[in-house]
Amino acid sequence: MLDTLPNLDIALVFAIVTPAYLIRGIAGFGSGLIAIPLLSLILPLQISVPLIVLLDYLASLGHGVSQRRAIRWSDIRYLIPSAVVGVSLAIYVFDAAGDRQLLKALGVFIILFALYSLLTKSQPPCITRAWALPAGFLGGFVGTLFGTGGPFYASYLRARQLDKASFRATFACLFLLDGATRLTGYSTSGLLTITTLGLLGLCLPAMIIALHLGGRIHARISQRQFQRGISILLLFSGSALLLK
Repeated sequence: MLDTLPNLDIALVFAIVTPAYLIRGIAGFGSGLIAIPLLSLILPLQISVPLIVLLDYLASLGHGVSQRRAIRWSDIRYLIPSAVVGVSLAIYVFDAAGDRQLLKALGVFIILFALYSLLTKSQPPCITRAWALPAGFLGGFVGTLFGTGGPFYASYLRARQLDKASFRATFACLFLLDGATRLTGYSTSGLLTITTLGLLGLCLPAMIIALHLGGRIHARISQRQFQRGISILLLFSGSALLLK
């Protein structure tokens, strides 16, 4: 329960969640990539991951509904089946693996993704929908374990060369469907605790304000500069997890 968490830890959760959702408001995704590694320094993954998945689900709900006409359903229906398989396998691993092993794996994943982001400069060539199979599986699997499946979905949608409006709307809708599967798995396995729901209530106002501010900042900065800054931050957070 919340009264078992020190006040300093609760304040740190609030301080981590706010900039994470500011970043999501600017980029359309990435809250888990920022928040999960930092939250995992003070909270078990079994609390921090469901918390961010819940917040992401609520964030996607508003955006997906308001922009539903821009959703690319033809790409979503290819991603979802393999994502459900990935989610189901990840729920089993979540229960079976130790927290320390999961933290190390998360640290390695974050560092590799950060390096990939720093080294990738050009628009990828358009790919076929056959790539939805590995992208969906990895998005569901890694997203359920670490709350950071967005890079796989985002990379696939980017390589499908969706326009800006379709990308953001399709990503939000995809997370609504994928997130519903994750939350069902967390619920049936007992990972949605009173502590997680209490932290959700505390973080929700900060998330809403941060998303609003991020949306206003979105058009004012260079996307490349923003991506490089995020990648450098991810390198530090991933390294911190490996050293924990």
